[in-house]
Amino acid sequence: MAASTKVVIVTMDSHLSSAALRAERQLQAELPGLSLSIHAADEWGSDDHALAECHQAIAEGDIVIATMLFLEDHIRAVQPALAARRDECAAMVCCMSAGEVTKLTKLGRFDMSKEASGALGMLKRLRGKPGGPSASSGAGQMKMLKRLPKMMKFIPGTAQDVRTYFLALQYWLGGSDENIANLVRMLVGRYAPAPGLAAAAAPVEYPDVGAYHPALPGRITERLDQLPRRGLSGTVGVLLLRSYLVSGNSAHYDGVLAALEARGLNVVPVFASGLDARPAIEKFFMKDGVANVDAVLSLTGFSLVGGPAYNDSSAAEAILAQLDVPYVTAHPVEFQTLDQWEKDPRGLLPIEATMMVALPELDGGMAPMTFGGRAGGDAPASSKDMVVHEERAATLAARVMHLVRLRRAQRAAKKVALVLFNFPPNAGAAGTAAYLAVFHSLHNVLLAMQAGGYDTGEIPATVDELRTLVLEGNAAQYGTDANVAHVLSTDSIVRGEAHLAQIEQSWGPAPGRALSDGTGVFVLGRHFGNVFVGLQPAFGYEGDPMRLLFE
Repeated sequence: MAASTKVVIVTMDSHLSSAALRAERQLQAELPGLSLSIHAADEWGSDDHALAECHQAIAEGDIVIATMLFLEDHIRAVQPALAARRDECAAMVCCMSAGEVTKLTKLGRFDMSKEASGALGMLKRLRGKPGGPSASSGAGQMKMLKRLPKMMKFIPGTAQDVRTYFLALQYWLGGSDENIANLVRMLVGRYAPAPGLAAAAAPVEYPDVGAYHPALPGRITERLDQLPRRGLSGTVGVLLLRSYLVSGNSAHYDGVLAALEARGLNVVPVFASGLDARPAIEKFFMKDGVANVDAVLSLTGFSLVGGPAYNDSSAAEAILAQLDVPYVTAHPVEFQTLDQWEKDPRGLLPIEATMMVALPELDGGMAPMTFGGRAGGDAPASSKDMVVHEERAATLAARVMHLVRLRRAQRAAKKVALVLFNFPPNAGAAGTAAYLAVFHSLHNVLLAMQAGGYDTGEIPATVDELRTLVLEGNAAQYGTDANVAHVLSTDSIVRGEAHLAQIEQSWGPAPGRALSDGTGVFVLGRHFGNVFVGLQPAFGYEGDPMRLLFE
């Protein structure tokens, strides 16, 4: 083999970049001519220069590893380069990716592009039928992944190359410095031998399901009682991605945990392998089938069951219904830097909005927001580690704290607003909606809330009485289309409205002319105990449709 050995990793994101850099330093002490480079789609996906560097690295790679490539744009960008290099490099490992990428795997006599036979056919039989009881079990798949190399250790021929493939998966999924270094040692030692390189040690195993806290020795534990308890205001279960933790790239998580603790909340940060959070939820967030947390906050950016590749919303719905606590889904930016995100008028890229907002919402996640990512901007060019966005993390912690307080409060003390449809304004549309009996529904909701322990005051005996109280009431006194529940004074608007200058630029000096008598702004609706039934505020003026829609 030549004095220089090039190992190239092509993957979705940069979260293992620093671990790979530290692994390269270890390896170069044994083999000075070895280089290890990682090329992530969060860089080359939107940067032609970075993509060209990725293509060049693939073309020169002796060992090529491709992982987490399942998005069509990413596959299209690198598949031709991978296919062109496949038969020329010493080994190509493609895993946890779309089928067209995975079949490019070629390790010795193990060629995944050919029909399954022999050892690979046996593995397919061991895996079971699609849709079987273990088909969606991340824990079951991880157990099988660890068991297979032991079962195949003494089977000669192609089975040893297949065994290498599954060991490579173990090393990658346990993506610490040591495991990445040993992944390279194993592949180079078997397919591109070089003198001086140490033999690969067995994969360092980390818990498949565990808890995490930056204050813990070793940072990872399997015992809930080892987590620090620092707050009295409630407990938040926090879902994290295992790969960021074992790779030592968790500053974005640490910042959110610190913000939550600063609000007086206990945190239970946990993880599960296999992109299925249910084992961690069942182990750490529940006791005897009942939730022992006041809210769940997912910082993974992915769906609860399925990760970034797919979404099993039915399975997520079942476990979340069992928990029955608020479920908030926040996300780091993965395919751009924080600096790029702040400067882009779109905010999230379309792929991020789909993967990290839309898919978690199908599970039942709410209040999505960005809390961290790679810094970008003036950060050192070599820094690819995640950082927290402190202002966003503080806002996220405040939201979660309020949800916890709301859940722990007595129902009679909770204040609830019900807002009724009112469009177009000034056209008799208040409290109407196509094919819906709005006030009948409102009356039923108020009665159900009263039965459930909410303070609804005195509810009118009939639907007609309720409609009259909301739509008439004191309306004649103020010349409005419905009862005036409150007058927001001009003084309070001028003193308390952060965006006053922008509002006055469009609508004139406060309080304006819409819903106003010149001394303040009318808030239409009526209070029933702690329940406020309000009308959707008018958008603008009927005679000016563009203002009506957009101002």
